[in-house]
Amino acid sequence: MPSAGSPALPPSPPPAYASAVLPASADRVWAYLRDFGNLAEWMPGVDTGVIEDGGPSDRVGCVRRIIGPGDTVFRERLTSLDDAARTYRYEILECPLPVRRCRATLRVVPVTMTGESFVEWSADFSANADDEEAMAKTLTLGIYATGLTALVRRFS
Repeated sequence: MPSAGSPALPPSPPPAYASAVLPASADRVWAYLRDFGNLAEWMPGVDTGVIEDGGPSDRVGCVRRIIGPGDTVFRERLTSLDDAARTYRYEILECPLPVRRCRATLRVVPVTMTGESFVEWSADFSANADDEEAMAKTLTLGIYATGLTALVRRFS
């Protein structure tokens, strides 16, 4: 615990975190990313992605079903969407990874000096102790960083 007068430590980052600067305005990037149903358009390894009930992809509570390599299935529920903050949050309902209570956030903010955008993708999750490190690495590098790299290319 910090003593009086000493600076508080910054909060620890979520277990899974990746970020990137995209060469497009935050408004343009958010207009594209706020579509919770378009993951298959830009995420490498995602073969198909649909909103399960066919409803709007920006409706809080909608569930996207993603089919990835080897016909792996991910089901994710949109839990919040905030256009003013350019942020959405979702929870994983079903996936082949050994994670539980996985809650992720995608956020877009402007880089005011350049007109570009800064995108963060992060998640908090639970896993068995022997899986935690591998799952943090899988989410961070295998999914989030891979997706952000694809977005940089898309907006270049």
